[in-house]
Amino acid sequence: MAVLAVQQIRRMRGGAQGQLMLGSDGNLWVVKFQNNPQHVRVLANEMLATRLAAAAGLTVPQTAVVEVSRWLIENTPELEVDLGRTRERCRAGWQFGARYVGGLMPGQVVDYLPEGQLVETRNLAEFAGMLALDKWTGNANGRQAVFSRKARETRYSCSFIDQGYCFHAGEWRFEDAPLRGVYPRNAVYREVTGWGSFEPWLTRLETMDAAVVWAAAEEIPVEWCGGGDGGDLGELERLVETLLKRRGRIRELIEGFARSDRMPFPKWVGMGRRILE
Repeated sequence: MAVLAVQQIRRMRGGAQGQLMLGSDGNLWVVKFQNNPQHVRVLANEMLATRLAAAAGLTVPQTAVVEVSRWLIENTPELEVDLGRTRERCRAGWQFGARYVGGLMPGQVVDYLPEGQLVETRNLAEFAGMLALDKWTGNANGRQAVFSRKARETRYSCSFIDQGYCFHAGEWRFEDAPLRGVYPRNAVYREVTGWGSFEPWLTRLETMDAAVVWAAAEEIPVEWCGGGDGGDLGELERLVETLLKRRGRIRELIEGFARSDRMPFPKWVGMGRRILE
Protein backbone atom coordinates (compact mmCIF):
# COMPACT_ATOMS: atom_id res chain seq x y z
CA MET A 1 0.00 0.00 0.00
CA ALA A 2 1.14 3.55 -0.69
CA VAL A 3 2.30 5.92 2.02
CA LEU A 4 0.24 9.11 2.03
CA ALA A 5 2.26 12.35 2.01
CA VAL A 6 0.85 14.85 4.51
CA GLN A 7 3.36 17.74 4.44
CA GLN A 8 6.10 19.17 2.24
CA ILE A 9 9.29 19.98 4.17
CA ARG A 10 11.79 21.30 1.61
CA ARG A 11 13.03 20.76 -1.88
CA MET A 12 16.08 18.51 -2.26
CA ARG A 13 19.12 19.10 -4.42
CA GLY A 14 19.54 17.19 -7.67
CA GLY A 15 18.27 17.04 -11.21
CA ALA A 16 15.08 15.17 -10.35
CA GLN A 17 14.05 18.00 -8.00
CA GLY A 18 12.85 15.64 -5.28
CA GLN A 19 10.94 16.91 -2.27
CA LEU A 20 11.45 15.98 1.38
CA MET A 21 7.99 15.11 2.67
CA LEU A 22 6.40 13.83 5.86
CA GLY A 23 4.37 10.68 5.40
CA SER A 24 1.27 9.54 7.24
CA ASP A 25 3.43 6.78 8.72
CA GLY A 26 5.44 9.41 10.63
CA ASN A 27 8.57 9.02 8.50
CA LEU A 28 10.38 11.46 6.25
CA TRP A 29 10.51 10.50 2.57
CA VAL A 30 12.53 11.88 -0.33
CA VAL A 31 9.87 11.96 -3.03
CA LYS A 32 10.49 12.06 -6.78
CA PHE A 33 7.52 13.04 -8.92
CA GLN A 34 6.30 11.55 -12.18
CA ASN A 35 6.79 14.84 -14.04
CA ASN A 36 10.34 15.41 -12.82
CA PRO A 37 12.73 17.03 -15.37
CA GLN A 38 14.67 13.80 -15.98
CA HIS A 39 12.08 11.19 -16.98
CA VAL A 40 9.13 9.39 -15.45
CA ARG A 41 11.10 6.13 -15.71
CA VAL A 42 13.66 7.28 -13.16
CA LEU A 43 10.98 6.43 -10.58
CA ALA A 44 10.85 2.85 -11.86
CA ASN A 45 14.64 2.73 -11.93
CA GLU A 46 14.86 3.90 -8.34
CA MET A 47 12.39 1.29 -7.16
CA LEU A 48 13.88 -1.63 -9.09
CA ALA A 49 17.59 -0.97 -8.55
CA THR A 50 17.22 -0.03 -4.88
CA ARG A 51 15.25 -3.16 -4.12
CA LEU A 52 17.77 -5.33 -5.96
CA ALA A 53 20.54 -3.73 -3.92
CA ALA A 54 18.61 -4.43 -0.72
CA ALA A 55 18.09 -8.04 -1.79
CA ALA A 56 21.87 -8.36 -2.15
CA GLY A 57 22.38 -7.00 1.36
CA LEU A 58 23.66 -3.54 0.43
CA THR A 59 22.83 -0.49 2.55
CA VAL A 60 20.15 1.47 0.73
CA PRO A 61 17.10 3.40 1.97
CA GLN A 62 13.74 1.73 2.33
CA THR A 63 11.52 2.46 -0.66
CA ALA A 64 7.79 2.94 -1.06
CA VAL A 65 5.12 4.27 -3.35
CA VAL A 66 4.14 7.67 -1.93
CA GLU A 67 0.73 9.08 -2.76
CA VAL A 68 0.61 12.86 -3.07
CA SER A 69 -2.90 14.26 -3.23
CA ARG A 70 -4.09 16.98 -5.55
CA TRP A 71 -5.25 18.94 -2.49
CA LEU A 72 -1.74 18.94 -0.98
CA ILE A 73 -0.19 20.11 -4.26
CA GLU A 74 -2.76 22.86 -4.76
CA ASN A 75 -2.18 24.13 -1.21
CA THR A 76 1.64 23.91 -1.21
CA PRO A 77 3.22 26.53 -3.50
CA GLU A 78 6.65 24.84 -3.22
CA LEU A 79 5.39 21.68 -4.93
CA GLU A 80 6.35 22.67 -8.45
CA VAL A 81 8.85 21.55 -11.07
CA ASP A 82 11.31 23.97 -12.68
CA LEU A 83 11.58 23.13 -16.38
CA GLY A 84 13.90 25.99 -17.23
CA ARG A 85 11.74 28.43 -19.16
CA THR A 86 8.57 27.31 -17.45
CA ARG A 87 7.34 25.89 -14.18
CA GLU A 88 4.52 23.48 -13.57
CA ARG A 89 2.81 21.99 -10.56
CA CYS A 90 3.98 18.59 -9.38
CA ARG A 91 1.73 15.86 -10.66
CA ALA A 92 -0.66 14.29 -8.17
CA GLY A 93 -0.77 10.53 -7.71
CA TRP A 94 1.75 7.81 -7.00
CA GLN A 95 5.35 8.93 -6.70
CA PHE A 96 8.60 7.22 -5.71
CA GLY A 97 9.73 7.60 -2.12
CA ALA A 98 13.00 6.74 -0.39
CA ARG A 99 13.23 6.94 3.38
CA TYR A 100 15.30 9.96 4.39
CA VAL A 101 18.64 8.81 5.79
CA GLY A 102 18.75 9.81 9.44
CA GLY A 103 15.00 10.06 9.81
CA LEU A 104 13.31 12.56 12.10
CA MET A 105 16.32 12.62 14.43
CA PRO A 106 19.14 12.64 11.87
CA GLY A 107 22.08 13.43 14.15
CA GLN A 108 24.52 14.20 11.37
CA VAL A 109 24.08 13.40 7.68
CA VAL A 110 26.56 14.60 5.03
CA ASP A 111 27.28 13.83 1.39
CA TYR A 112 31.03 14.50 1.61
CA LEU A 113 33.74 13.35 4.03
CA PRO A 114 37.44 14.23 4.15
CA GLU A 115 39.50 11.25 3.05
CA GLY A 116 40.59 10.39 6.59
CA GLN A 117 36.98 9.96 7.67
CA LEU A 118 35.89 8.43 4.38
CA VAL A 119 38.23 5.46 4.66
CA GLU A 120 37.06 4.90 8.24
CA THR A 121 33.43 4.50 7.15
CA ARG A 122 31.94 1.50 8.96
CA ASN A 123 30.74 -0.25 5.82
CA LEU A 124 33.40 0.96 3.39
CA ALA A 125 33.68 -2.53 1.85
CA GLU A 126 30.16 -2.15 0.47
CA PHE A 127 31.42 0.28 -2.18
CA ALA A 128 32.81 -2.78 -3.99
CA GLY A 129 29.44 -4.51 -3.77
CA MET A 130 27.63 -1.43 -5.00
CA LEU A 131 30.05 -1.21 -7.92
CA ALA A 132 28.93 -4.70 -8.93
CA LEU A 133 25.28 -3.61 -8.73
CA ASP A 134 25.93 -0.45 -10.77
CA LYS A 135 27.73 -2.39 -13.48
CA TRP A 136 24.94 -4.95 -13.62
CA THR A 137 22.23 -2.29 -13.92
CA GLY A 138 24.19 -0.11 -16.35
CA ASN A 139 24.19 2.99 -14.13
CA ALA A 140 24.92 5.88 -16.51
CA ASN A 141 25.68 8.29 -13.68
CA GLY A 142 28.35 8.48 -10.99
CA ARG A 143 27.68 6.54 -7.81
CA GLN A 144 26.10 8.69 -5.10
CA ALA A 145 26.16 8.09 -1.37
CA VAL A 146 25.41 9.85 1.91
CA PHE A 147 27.07 9.34 5.26
CA SER A 148 25.35 9.37 8.63
CA ARG A 149 26.25 8.89 12.25
CA LYS A 150 24.32 8.99 15.49
CA ALA A 151 24.97 11.30 18.39
CA ARG A 152 28.22 10.47 20.21
CA GLU A 153 29.43 8.22 17.37
CA THR A 154 32.72 9.10 15.70
CA ARG A 155 32.52 6.93 12.57
CA TYR A 156 30.03 7.31 9.76
CA SER A 157 28.02 4.68 7.92
CA CYS A 158 27.29 4.92 4.22
CA SER A 159 23.93 4.65 2.47
CA PHE A 160 23.77 4.37 -1.32
CA ILE A 161 21.18 6.69 -2.85
CA ASP A 162 19.92 7.85 -6.24
CA GLN A 163 19.55 4.92 -8.60
CA GLY A 164 17.57 6.96 -11.15
CA TYR A 165 20.15 6.67 -13.94
CA CYS A 166 20.43 2.91 -13.78
CA PHE A 167 19.28 1.39 -17.09
CA HIS A 168 20.37 4.66 -18.77
CA ALA A 169 17.63 6.75 -17.15
CA GLY A 170 14.53 6.97 -19.35
CA GLU A 171 16.02 5.04 -22.27
CA TRP A 172 16.00 1.60 -20.65
CA ARG A 173 19.07 0.36 -22.42
CA PHE A 174 22.60 -0.59 -21.41
CA GLU A 175 25.53 1.48 -22.62
CA ASP A 176 28.50 0.10 -20.73
CA ALA A 177 31.57 2.26 -20.16
CA PRO A 178 34.40 1.67 -17.64
CA LEU A 179 33.96 4.93 -15.72
CA ARG A 180 30.18 4.92 -15.45
CA GLY A 181 28.45 3.92 -12.25
CA VAL A 182 31.56 4.41 -10.11
CA TYR A 183 32.22 6.58 -7.07
CA PRO A 184 34.32 9.66 -7.94
CA ARG A 185 36.97 9.04 -5.27
CA ASN A 186 39.36 6.09 -5.53
CA ALA A 187 39.87 5.95 -1.75
CA VAL A 188 36.74 3.82 -1.34
CA TYR A 189 38.24 1.09 -3.54
CA ARG A 190 41.82 1.06 -2.34
CA GLU A 191 41.40 -1.98 -0.06
CA VAL A 192 40.14 -4.18 -2.90
CA THR A 193 42.63 -7.02 -3.26
CA GLY A 194 40.75 -9.42 -5.54
CA TRP A 195 37.39 -10.95 -6.27
CA GLY A 196 36.99 -11.83 -2.61
CA SER A 197 36.65 -8.12 -1.82
CA PHE A 198 33.37 -8.06 -3.76
CA GLU A 199 31.82 -10.79 -1.64
CA PRO A 200 29.25 -11.67 -0.55
CA TRP A 201 27.45 -9.15 -2.77
CA LEU A 202 28.88 -10.21 -6.13
CA THR A 203 27.81 -13.83 -5.77
CA ARG A 204 24.40 -12.75 -4.50
CA LEU A 205 23.88 -10.69 -7.64
CA GLU A 206 25.21 -13.35 -10.01
CA THR A 207 22.98 -16.04 -8.49
CA MET A 208 19.94 -13.92 -7.62
CA ASP A 209 16.78 -15.88 -8.23
CA ALA A 210 14.87 -14.58 -11.22
CA ALA A 211 11.74 -14.58 -9.06
CA VAL A 212 13.33 -11.97 -6.80
CA VAL A 213 14.02 -9.67 -9.75
CA TRP A 214 10.54 -10.13 -11.18
CA ALA A 215 8.96 -9.51 -7.77
CA ALA A 216 10.80 -6.19 -7.48
CA ALA A 217 9.61 -5.19 -10.95
CA GLU A 218 6.01 -6.18 -10.27
CA GLU A 219 5.77 -3.57 -7.52
CA ILE A 220 6.41 -0.73 -9.98
CA PRO A 221 3.26 1.24 -10.86
CA VAL A 222 2.48 1.08 -14.55
CA GLU A 223 2.39 4.89 -14.69
CA TRP A 224 6.14 4.94 -14.11
CA CYS A 225 6.93 2.90 -17.22
CA GLY A 226 6.43 5.62 -19.83
CA GLY A 227 4.92 4.87 -23.19
CA GLY A 228 1.79 6.98 -22.78
CA ASP A 229 -0.84 7.39 -20.10
CA GLY A 230 -1.26 3.67 -19.64
CA GLY A 231 2.43 2.91 -19.30
CA ASP A 232 4.34 0.23 -21.15
CA LEU A 233 4.64 -2.98 -19.14
CA GLY A 234 6.06 -4.73 -22.20
CA GLU A 235 9.13 -2.48 -22.07
CA LEU A 236 9.55 -3.22 -18.36
CA GLU A 237 9.37 -6.95 -19.04
CA ARG A 238 12.04 -6.66 -21.74
CA LEU A 239 14.22 -4.66 -19.35
CA VAL A 240 14.02 -7.38 -16.70
CA GLU A 241 14.75 -10.11 -19.24
CA THR A 242 17.86 -8.26 -20.40
CA LEU A 243 18.93 -7.62 -16.83
CA LEU A 244 18.71 -11.31 -15.98
CA LYS A 245 20.89 -12.18 -18.97
CA ARG A 246 23.53 -9.64 -17.85
CA ARG A 247 24.29 -11.38 -14.54
CA GLY A 248 27.08 -13.30 -16.22
CA ARG A 249 28.81 -10.09 -17.39
CA ILE A 250 29.27 -8.36 -14.04
CA ARG A 251 32.89 -9.50 -13.56
CA GLU A 252 33.80 -8.53 -17.11
CA LEU A 253 32.43 -5.02 -16.51
CA ILE A 254 34.28 -4.69 -13.21
CA GLU A 255 37.48 -5.72 -14.96
CA GLY A 256 36.97 -2.92 -17.48
CA PHE A 257 36.94 -0.41 -14.63
CA ALA A 258 39.97 -2.07 -13.01
CA ARG A 259 42.02 -1.62 -16.19
CA SER A 260 40.96 1.99 -16.76
CA ASP A 261 43.23 5.01 -16.43
CA ARG A 262 41.88 5.58 -12.93
CA MET A 263 43.60 2.42 -11.65
CA PRO A 264 41.14 2.11 -8.76
CA PHE A 265 42.49 -1.10 -7.21
CA PRO A 266 46.18 -0.58 -6.37
CA LYS A 267 46.29 -3.63 -4.07
CA TRP A 268 44.79 -6.04 -6.62
CA VAL A 269 47.93 -7.73 -7.91
CA GLY A 270 47.68 -8.59 -11.60
CA MET A 271 44.63 -6.41 -12.24
CA GLY A 272 45.44 -3.00 -13.62
CA ARG A 273 46.42 -1.21 -16.77
CA ARG A 274 50.08 -0.75 -15.92
CA ILE A 275 50.59 -4.41 -15.12
CA LEU A 276 48.86 -5.56 -18.29
CA GLU A 277 50.92 -3.20 -20.42
